[in-house]
Amino acid sequence: MKTRFKPKFNIKKGDSVVVMTGEDKDLKKPRKVLQVLVEKERVIVEGVNIVTKHTKPSAQNTKGGILKIEAPIAISNVMLWDAKSHAHSKISKTRENGKLIRTAKKSGEVIK
Repeated sequence: MKTRFKPKFNIKKGDSVVVMTGEDKDLKKPRKVLQVLVEKERVIVEGVNIVTKHTKPSAQNTKGGILKIEAPIAISNVMLWDAKSHAHSKISKTRENGKLIRTAKKSGEVIK
């Protein structure tokens, strides 16, 4: 993706999210975001999109073998989890004292 400016997303590393579409869809189980890949518009979510990776033996990994790791999914397929209302929610951004504050639209609770 070649753009002049980096896109801004509501989801950050460490947030609780719900997978809205795909094989691992679960609207009631919040999961943790491990990494946000801004350039590719993707996120790596804990326990979602598990793939097998075959590794050769090397100096760091003398055994090699088959690993199960999380692969990235599209950021549009996840939504932030609102702990107060126990559901997914959209986000509103406001500035207070020069800091950007994210609040859930369903309950009005501040997301940290």
